[in-house]
Amino acid sequence: MSEQPNTSRRNFMSGLACLSGMARSAGAFSAAPRSKLRLGGPIFVKSDDPTELARAHRALAYNAAYVPQVTLKEPERIKAIEKAFAAENVVIAEVGAWKNMLDADAAKRRENLNYVIERLALADAIGARNCVNIAGSFNPKQWDGPDARNLSREFFDATVENCRKVIDAVKPARTKFTIEMMGWSLPDSADAYLKLHKAIARPGFGVHVDVCNIINSPERFYRNAEIINEVFHKLGRWICSCHAKDLHGRNVHFAETVPGRGGIDYRAYLTNIAALPFEAPLMLEHLSTPAEYEEGKQHILKLASEMRIELA
Repeated sequence: MSEQPNTSRRNFMSGLACLSGMARSAGAFSAAPRSKLRLGGPIFVKSDDPTELARAHRALAYNAAYVPQVTLKEPERIKAIEKAFAAENVVIAEVGAWKNMLDADAAKRRENLNYVIERLALADAIGARNCVNIAGSFNPKQWDGPDARNLSREFFDATVENCRKVIDAVKPARTKFTIEMMGWSLPDSADAYLKLHKAIARPGFGVHVDVCNIINSPERFYRNAEIINEVFHKLGRWICSCHAKDLHGRNVHFAETVPGRGGIDYRAYLTNIAALPFEAPLMLEHLSTPAEYEEGKQHILKLASEMRIELA
């Protein structure tokens, strides 16, 4: 999908280069120093042993990981996981906290917030790059479903309050709390995330990038390299971790698929990730089988090799 940049494109990308010192048009390269790639995804190993789990990641050429099964009530296991993964040079990219912080039921909402606080505390204890959740939804039937109010001022203000509560309860020193981008609720664009980040105004709040989640129109789909560039230009300094998948058109909707099978410009994506002054893990997700994860991984590694982006 990459095209040769025209004059306006060059002007836009010059602004990006001023920030990152690296990223230009999709697929273009620079001699400037770049971050090495940290790629990760689920593993399919039945073991509770931290060393075995860490080595299983390395066996798959992963140097980033989702947090293994562990709770705050297991301090020794937390230490063992951190030590084993560090020994194999595998960073724990993220701790998921997938609960609706905007549940209509007040008791359920409190329960969900307490869970998210616990997950952020776990992320801080284990040294994960971030603890990620979505803002939630006002949809009464689906915790992450669409609702007109998800684009409202009420939603924005409640999300700011919730994020502050979570961060202030933990005061993380080693991790960040992040909100995943969504196509049917805020933040649904780089500007919406920037506005949210400024409003929350906490050093413990970072940015999680899932480009596919904000490709919610044909216009964005066919201009996704520009969307990617904009996200990293405006939010790059706060990015903690990224998700890897792809999109293709299906009837009047978009469907997720394996990286390389869809239309997401991964050259633009990898160029921008490598342009960051720090290693932000890229985590494969939402694929169906180990074979699909392997296919997606190989596609990304092939592109990284062609682009001379080294693995960490």
